[in-house]
Amino acid sequence: MLKTILLISQITIPLLLIAAILLQQKGTALGGAFGGGDGGSFYSKKRGLEKKLGIATIILSSLFLINSLLNILVR
Repeated sequence: MLKTILLISQITIPLLLIAAILLQQKGTALGGAFGGGDGGSFYSKKRGLEKKLGIATIILSSLFLINSLLNILVR
């Protein structure tokens, strides 16, 4: 039962993580990483949906790491 839950979550968490990553900063391309396109300031405050996607990415990546470690321990 636990192996089945871990297997299903091992498939769904990375898919959600990929979606969260792909939805972030749509349209800035690589120029935003080198300071272009935002007036020269490298750091900016995240607001609204962008902030929620950032938090979701951190949570999903942490869940993926924990799930992977649990998957190794259960086998």
